[in-house]
Amino acid sequence: MMKRLFTTTAILLTVVTGPAAAQSREQRQMMADIRMLQEQTQELAVAIATVTQALQDSIKALNQRLDQANDTTRKGFADQKVIVDDMGKDLRAIRERVDDTNVRVSNVREEIEALRSSIPVAAPQTALPPSTDPNAPPPPAPTTGPPPSTAGLSPTRMFDTAMADYAAGQFTLAVTGFEAFLRTFPRSEMADDAQFQIGESYFALNRWTDAIAAYNAVTQNYPMGDKVSQAFYKRGLAQERLGQIDAARESWNNVLQRTQDSDPVHTLAQQNLDRVARRPTP
Repeated sequence: MMKRLFTTTAILLTVVTGPAAAQSREQRQMMADIRMLQEQTQELAVAIATVTQALQDSIKALNQRLDQANDTTRKGFADQKVIVDDMGKDLRAIRERVDDTNVRVSNVREEIEALRSSIPVAAPQTALPPSTDPNAPPPPAPTTGPPPSTAGLSPTRMFDTAMADYAAGQFTLAVTGFEAFLRTFPRSEMADDAQFQIGESYFALNRWTDAIAAYNAVTQNYPMGDKVSQAFYKRGLAQERLGQIDAARESWNNVLQRTQDSDPVHTLAQQNLDRVARRPTP
């Protein structure tokens, strides 16, 4: 009986402990797998962190290179701009020197032409046959006359000389100088200025009729010159001095038609028209 009881107990223990042992092995295997997965996860995280750090370092180095390249490019552009600006300044200086040289060459050419035109051409002399009289006096030595007073004067010098006379109040002498300028250099660029200054000289001498004639010569002979508007304006003043009010109005209206509102002579002409309009009718 006791033997049968022990046998049954052993069978029960075997039945009970068998599944428990098998479950313990599965749990240990599962825990081992979990630990392996955790280790692999940690290794993967470390690898990802390493790759991320390396990528960040690469990006940082690349950004530094890009910044250096941008700085170099900007510096290169700045240097090129400085070089271009310097070249532009040099070109402007060269252009100014060339213009100055052209002006000087033009002045020298005018002086040479003036000298050439002022040099008298000597008439050919015919040789006289030698005298057979031993007591005859020797032939007289050839004589030369004095050079002309305007010899070697260029247009600029002649104009400046006449302007100096005008500035000094020598208006009659200035008229003579400007008229000589027009006779000598009728095609000069300063011809209209010379003609206008003749009118100004007559105006200063209160010779209104002569001044009007000189101003008319400016408007008729040099219609494309820069003294036309001023000539019309001063002609109107001279006509007003002579009592020719309608003619003066016409002259000042010509000024308004030829000039802009911002031009000083336009303002002066308008003021004179307003002044004449307010004058009471005689």
